[in-house]
Amino acid sequence: MSQSVPNLDSDDGIIHISQSRLIALQQDARLFRKKKTKIRSHFNGGFMSAFKGRGMEYDESRPYQPGDDVRNMDWRVTARTNKPYSKVFREERERPVLLWVDFRSPMFFGTQQCFKSVLAAKVAALLAWKSSQQGDRLGALLFSEFNHLEIRPRGGKSSALQLVKNLSEFSVQSTEQPHLVDENKRDSRHALNRLLHVTRPGSLIYLISDFRNVSSQFESTLSRLSRHNELELIQLSDPLETHLPVDGYYRVTDGSTETEINAFNKKSRQDYQQRFTQHQENLKTLCKKTGVRYLSLSTNQPLLDGLMQRDQSKR
Repeated sequence: MSQSVPNLDSDDGIIHISQSRLIALQQDARLFRKKKTKIRSHFNGGFMSAFKGRGMEYDESRPYQPGDDVRNMDWRVTARTNKPYSKVFREERERPVLLWVDFRSPMFFGTQQCFKSVLAAKVAALLAWKSSQQGDRLGALLFSEFNHLEIRPRGGKSSALQLVKNLSEFSVQSTEQPHLVDENKRDSRHALNRLLHVTRPGSLIYLISDFRNVSSQFESTLSRLSRHNELELIQLSDPLETHLPVDGYYRVTDGSTETEINAFNKKSRQDYQQRFTQHQENLKTLCKKTGVRYLSLSTNQPLLDGLMQRDQSKR
């Protein structure tokens, strides 16, 4: 009798996600509108830098200064003011984009639609495709308790293809190898330290996680990174983490320890909800303090709707 081969297709997009599904998301990435942002990178590409000179994008007009190129004279303003004015341009430049994605064991949890780890892979893939379509250099730092991968920023569609392959692999291996979990790597200290080392000034950094068990250095690291980069913190959650169903006993685990919650008890439900609310408020306060954009996404939320909020919100 031939050995049966397990069929993982029914779980694709729920407890893990395939490379083909992540590749298909490049169509959705085109729905994001392109935002022009001043940056500090020295490569030609799709975003405007703060370095001024003769380039592709008009910035402003200012009074003529000796040495200004006569071809850049703003004759309309000159005629209106009877004083010579020159046009100033901003060059369009690319920027490094880094995706910091958490695949530790608490991310492998979900009660509606998918695991948080699958949501993290989808969010990262969408942002990767968007960055690739805009001509940015794409890099990533993926980590779990037993694996760590750094991808240096580089341009081209191949960088996005390589990243979605790695995202898919991380979404599978953490469910297949729970016995390899290193208890000493349950917090994010090492991944945060590596992010400080690989980031170059002028980068756009997305931090994608549920931000549980973050290290005590988290605030200082955010503060240091945000001084010379644009950061966005994307907190992922599942509905069961925010509210308990009424009437029942529920076993809850973080991947290593397990506890039972009595949902028949009103105070237990309130305490449970309060712990998540406080955790979320602490993150929002930290982001406001360090100048980092904040976005919250849930596993039961339409992904595109949630990500569209980030283009409509302000830091």
